[in-house]
Amino acid sequence: MIVLIATTLGGGGGGGSSTSSSPSRTNHTGSGRSKRHTPKVYIVESGDTLTSISRETGVSVARILRLNPGVDPQILIAGEKLRLR
Repeated sequence: MIVLIATTLGGGGGGGSSTSSSPSRTNHTGSGRSKRHTPKVYIVESGDTLTSISRETGVSVARILRLNPGVDPQILIAGEKLRLR
């Protein structure tokens, strides 16, 4: 039974369109990161997570944590300022 579940998950995520679109998204995001200007700070909004901030700004979660050692990644407060560079 577990093999069927694993196969089902693999089959659902491995469709032709998602396989062909993923590399283009990765390439687009990669080229966008090198061209976009990263702001010095990010002001946390309600519902933000470090992952969502990372995706929006192009700054890795690890870097955000390194630049903001006092931040609890589990509890982000709206209005809190996070250094990005």
